[in-house]
Amino acid sequence: MLTRASAGIVIAALAGLAAAQQMYRWTDENGRTHITDTPPPASAKGARKVKPPASSAEGLPYILQQAVNQFPVTLYTSAECTDPCRTAREHLAKRGVPFTETQIREGAEELKRVADATEVPALKVGGKVVSGYERAAYDGMLDSAGYPRTAVVPARKPEAASTTDPVKPDAAAPSGPYAPGARPQRVQPK
Repeated sequence: MLTRASAGIVIAALAGLAAAQQMYRWTDENGRTHITDTPPPASAKGARKVKPPASSAEGLPYILQQAVNQFPVTLYTSAECTDPCRTAREHLAKRGVPFTETQIREGAEELKRVADATEVPALKVGGKVVSGYERAAYDGMLDSAGYPRTAVVPARKPEAASTTDPVKPDAAAPSGPYAPGARPQRVQPK
């Protein structure tokens, strides 16, 4: 009797897992595209089933996988936000925090609705949000969520950074006859 109940629980769990992996892509009456795990409303245009994205934590060190899965990070910015948003983006990138950047287009109402924040940049870590950029507040939220203080993967260059910046040589770059790009040295026979 216990084995039938156990089998029923396993089957129900597998059915729930399969259902949770179904995603839908559709467009609302205002032309906005939505990707949801619930079926679209009857008024949706172009509704179709899509494959869910792979976990954003795949391939990351274990400590970072845990933080990403339990407390995903989203940075809310806007086109008008220049220096504070760039600084926030660079801080997250330097610390090696995987994050999603969402650009707010409709102003304060949209920011309040999606992030429960009052100004950009706004950082959302799990369910907590901080408005504006303050390094200590960002670090406090990331620390409490379990993100490492120093990057455990190479820091990524922020996507919004200029590609015309001059490239500075890395001071810790390997040197010597066996370094990448070194010219072979000829050895004279004695």
